[in-house]
Formats: sequence, structure tokens, C-alpha cells
Amino acid sequence: MRLLRTLTPILTLLPALTLAGQDPRKYFHEPGGTDALGHYDARYYKGQVSYDEHRVYLRELIRSYLSVFTDLGVETWLAHGTLLGWWWNGKIMPWDYDLDVQVSTTTLYYLGQNYNRTEHNWEYTDPHSGETVQRTYLLDINPHHVELTRGNGMNIIDARWIDMSNGMFVDITGLAERDKGNKPGIWSCKNHHNYRTRDLYPMRESEYEGVTALIPYEFEKILAEEYGMKSLVTTEWKNHRWEEDKKDWIKIQPGH
Repeated sequence: MRLLRTLTPILTLLPALTLAGQDPRKYFHEPGGTDALGHYDARYYKGQVSYDEHRVYLRELIRSYLSVFTDLGVETWLAHGTLLGWWWNGKIMPWDYDLDVQVSTTTLYYLGQNYNRTEHNWEYTDPHSGETVQRTYLLDINPHHVELTRGNGMNIIDARWIDMSNGMFVDITGLAERDKGNKPGIWSCKNHHNYRTRDLYPMRESEYEGVTALIPYEFEKILAEEYGMKSLVTTEWKNHRWEEDKKDWIKIQPGH
């Protein structure tokens, strides 16, 4: 795998931000209201990616994202279900169709000023065919990222790293101390996920899908608070079973 180049902002794409029939108050749009169709950016959606293919697309999405941010010297870390996948085996959960990361709002501002709407070319080897594949990803910063409150709830996602070939994405949300006067040392996103400074920092360096990734310091505490302790011990979920000998989640076949 390797980063080929980082391009300048693609301003010609700006008119596509608001598509016909979509609420102009919302920046990022998905092609439908179902769970399956909620995991694609509407501008680049060309049809649902199959179960057998989606993990390859997601794997290169997160590998490229983490590698590019490392190359740029920008701090970002795994969050939510992506962090839970790291806890189990350092991989994407097979039932997930998107990925979640976090940055500070200071970092968001920096990205918005310097890298908004830049395309990033990425090259990797297809694990099945052995062929070299090139993909292009868009870093798109929501202009509403500067708002500290949730507002109407339409713009809780502050940025996305988008596969321009199919619309699959990494959701990027910003954390800030939004109420320093009453809640010092409490960091939160617009979706009301709260973290203590001592739970986030110092970040731990680890690996996710084979590339360097940062993990919050108190990762187990964060996961237990968000998903409950059951998320760390349950070995069957969404038609998948954890197989300890393989260190992986395997899809349960009908009748088994």
C-alpha cells in the first residue's frame, strides 16, 4: 500500500453539495433512510456494496485515512464501533458498513483551512486477485463544524473521508471542552458523547487493519460506558460468532 499524492482542493465539486430534494440545512446526505443506505454519501453512491466486498473497501478506507493523517502529522484516533473492533482483534467488525474516528475541534479547524475538499490517491494490492488497485478519497469538512452546539441535529458529523468510487466513508467528529465553566476537562461531540481528559490522554499507539492507529488511554472504560460491559464479552452478534482459535468474527451459516 502507498499514498500516491495529495491533490489541491477540488472546487468544481462544490455545486454537488446540495442535491435535488434534499434538505439544504444538512451538509452530508445519504441515499436513503434505511440502515443499509445510511452508510453511503449520496453524491458518490452507485449501488449497495455486497457483504463479501464491503470489508475490502472499508479496510482501504481506514488504512488510507490513518496513513494520510500520520503523513500530515495530524492527530486522530479510533472511536465507537471502530474502537470496539480494534479491542476484539484490531480489525473491522464484519457487520459494520462505515467507520468512526475522532479529532479535536482545533484539528478540524486546521483541516478546514488547509485540506478541505482535497483528493488523496491510494494504491494497494487486491487480496484476492493480487492486482494493483488505485482509489481516490475525498476529505470533506462540514462547514458547520465551527458550531459548538448540536443545533437541529442535521450536522453532527463534522467531516468525512469518502471513497469516491462508491460513497462509503469514514465519519469524523470533533471533540471539544464545550462547557469549560461548568464542566472543565469534559470533552464532547455534537452527539453528546462525553469523555474525560484523563480517559483520552495520553493516547496509546497501536495498530488497526495493519497500520498505525491511536487509541484513547482508557479504551475499555470508554467502550463499557458507551456499549456496556456486554460488548466486551458477548461472542454472538448480528449473525456472527466469535471464534477464539481464529481470532475473528465468522458469519453464522443457516442451520448452524
